[in-house]
Amino acid sequence: MVKYQDETLDRTFAALSDPTRRALLARLGEQDGLSVSELAAPFPISLPGIMKHLDVLTDAGLIVREKTGRTVACRLTAQPMEQAMNWLNRYAQFWSDNLDRLAAFVEEETWPTQPPPNAQRNAQRKVQASRSRAGSARGRKRSTPPGRKPSS
Repeated sequence: MVKYQDETLDRTFAALSDPTRRALLARLGEQDGLSVSELAAPFPISLPGIMKHLDVLTDAGLIVREKTGRTVACRLTAQPMEQAMNWLNRYAQFWSDNLDRLAAFVEEETWPTQPPPNAQRNAQRKVQASRSRAGSARGRKRSTPPGRKPSS
């Protein structure tokens, strides 16, 4: 049974990975029971392209298509999304708990407002040392500007 749920989650997240499919689901969320042509109307994609997206959504169990005469209507189904939300909520709870513990740790710790005196002196020495190295890296200044010959 667990393997089936993993496969369902894989199909659900794979179907949700495409922005066009998410937009199709959003349209069905606003107005359930749209025909395929009504659903496809705002998209700059061919009807066969929309049908392929609807096939993926159907395979994932996110929509159901019902044919009445020559019209095919699409409706949302909730079960795969519920499973995905349960999976996401488990990890949201995990991260929420860990971040709460981190926040409590940071808030209970007393942090010094200024570094200890030795740290200030060491930082000043490092700045001075880097300045002296930067000067030597540029090379010596020439006494004569470029292009002029020294007078003899």
